[in-house]
Amino acid sequence: MASRRFHNPFHGVVDMITEMNRISDSMSSMETGNAGERERGHADAWSPPTDILARGNDLVVRCEVPGVQEQDVAVSLNNGILTISGERRRDGDDVVYYSSERFMGTFRREISLPEAVDEEDIEASYGEGLLEVVVHGAANARGPRRIAIRKRTPKKS
Repeated sequence: MASRRFHNPFHGVVDMITEMNRISDSMSSMETGNAGERERGHADAWSPPTDILARGNDLVVRCEVPGVQEQDVAVSLNNGILTISGERRRDGDDVVYYSSERFMGTFRREISLPEAVDEEDIEASYGEGLLEVVVHGAANARGPRRIAIRKRTPKKS
């Protein structure tokens, strides 16, 4: 069975800085045994594992957020940026953790979408710790287009 090749218009949507911070935090947490202990804010929110794929004409974004309640997850669209955010909360004050390896606190993922996407094109569903966001028709968006560069003539003084 031959694999069909296509241009990925969403190449590079993973925020490299966020991903590097996540890896760095994971490594330092393993060394200190303090994974997930400190609360995170908007600037250093943890980032859930995310898949972005094309299914037919639709773009599908899947985020693994086990342990997060449905009411603690939000999906929004603003200026062509799909934002998935939420919070994983700790158990009550009467709980003593002997080991904690999961990140707690707020999380955030931002994904650039094609210009023509409207809120009406987006559906989100949640179950068993998996958030799935479907952006109808976005998989057929045109990818980057090459811009011709012409030679500039020097100005005469």
